[in-house]
Amino acid sequence: MVALDNLKRRGSELNIPGLKANGVKFIHGDIRNKEDFDLVVTIPDVIIECSAEPSIMAGYSSPEYLINTNLLGAVNCFEYARKCDADVVFLSTSRVYPVNTINSICFAETGTRFNIKDRFAFNPHGASSKGITEYFPLNGTRTLYGATKLASELILQEYIEMYGIKGVINRCGVLAGPWQMGKVDQGFVTFWAAKHHYRQALNYIGFGGQGKQVRDILHVKDLYRLLEMQVGDMAAHRGEIYNIGGGLDNSISLFELTSLCQHYTGHKIPINSVPEIRPGDIRIYITDNAKITGKTGWKPEITVNQIVEEIAIWINNNSEMLRPVLA
Repeated sequence: MVALDNLKRRGSELNIPGLKANGVKFIHGDIRNKEDFDLVVTIPDVIIECSAEPSIMAGYSSPEYLINTNLLGAVNCFEYARKCDADVVFLSTSRVYPVNTINSICFAETGTRFNIKDRFAFNPHGASSKGITEYFPLNGTRTLYGATKLASELILQEYIEMYGIKGVINRCGVLAGPWQMGKVDQGFVTFWAAKHHYRQALNYIGFGGQGKQVRDILHVKDLYRLLEMQVGDMAAHRGEIYNIGGGLDNSISLFELTSLCQHYTGHKIPINSVPEIRPGDIRIYITDNAKITGKTGWKPEITVNQIVEEIAIWINNNSEMLRPVLA
């Protein structure tokens, strides 16, 4: 097994010893450079394309790195797979769904969160109180991050049809777990836990500034279990698109996440209120996993509480090493 990464995100280099300890050969390379694929000596059977600039805020100052990585880099991976006759698992994103359409979903407000209502005038099959399905409308704008991932999905589907590649697309929600170097615009569970650990202030931004916006959280180990299933039977998943996430049971608001972080770190920090909504922000997104569960029986097993506790312990046990990255 080989992992190729450009180590652009600060702190990602700290994962290299763990990869080596688990028998994974690390190659410092960049999918934007076709010649870097030549560094992979062993011809792969399967390529898991999970590289990306994952920030919804990326591209507002300049789109070049975002497009070169998420779109052109993905095409380089698909072309490499074609030449190697390799299968492809493409980790896309829930952010392919349009921002304004998501924010038009009927919702109810409680003391700690927003919840999706069951009735929708625009698409009764695309969403319910259980979450958003693969039938959710795609018309509209979704940030350049979401657009580059959706464009990559479309190109992969053409590669599957034209070249006979066995490929599958997973539209992942929020992924979390230890060794994710979270930032304000991506990896927010680690980011939130780290700010509590290091006793630094946070902000509730948008939608009234009360922290009621909701996402569902999936532990990376649960994702790994699914990838093993898919890689083990690629013919059964060829050409399929799945929404993959923690689901309703693993959904949480920022307000609720704050309570968990206070509990597991023992620290209470100041949190400011910023009511204004930033471009690209969404009120609520929950993954409906019904399609993939019906196909494979897979369901998330690790709860949000367990995820936050595990991250808090990891930060505490590696506090000084992680300080320059997470603080």
